[in-house]
Amino acid sequence: MTKEEKGIIIQELGEKFAATPYFYITDTGGLTVAEVNAFRRMCFQRGFEYRVVKNTLIAKALETTGVDYTSFNDTVFKGLSGIIFSPENPKTPAKLIKDFKKEAGKDKIKFKGASIEGGLYIGEDQLAALENVKSKQEMIGEIVGLLQSPAKNVVSALQSSGGKLAGIIKTLSEREG
Repeated sequence: MTKEEKGIIIQELGEKFAATPYFYITDTGGLTVAEVNAFRRMCFQRGFEYRVVKNTLIAKALETTGVDYTSFNDTVFKGLSGIIFSPENPKTPAKLIKDFKKEAGKDKIKFKGASIEGGLYIGEDQLAALENVKSKQEMIGEIVGLLQSPAKNVVSALQSSGGKLAGIIKTLSEREG
């Protein structure tokens, strides 16, 4: 691979990392060609892009984003690396990896690291935590729901007691007359 080709890959990856808020790095070194193709197919079916890239090119592309990924250097950038780009949901790639491990065998694919909205997750033990991560939209939805709840309670109380109050006033006015 020439220096120009490497530069193009670094530029493309840098743009992809900047545009994609969620990415996972895996080690598929234990997979056969047929298993890698099956994994790529699973990624495609679930709306992810999967690319196998040299660690040095990944590291150089991540440097262009302005985010500090140096903690990936000692652990994540070892061995064969494949990147799963997830444009919309932070936890579905974790489920994909887990599903593939069930299908192909636990040792076939290894989770090395992930970046979720700038937060770094490193090591196989983080995969379970990533399955439960909520996206920014899910968090905003929960907060809006919590904020709306007291207001809805006040409005419904006023509406129900407003009818009772009108009934009491009407009854009292009829008694006096």
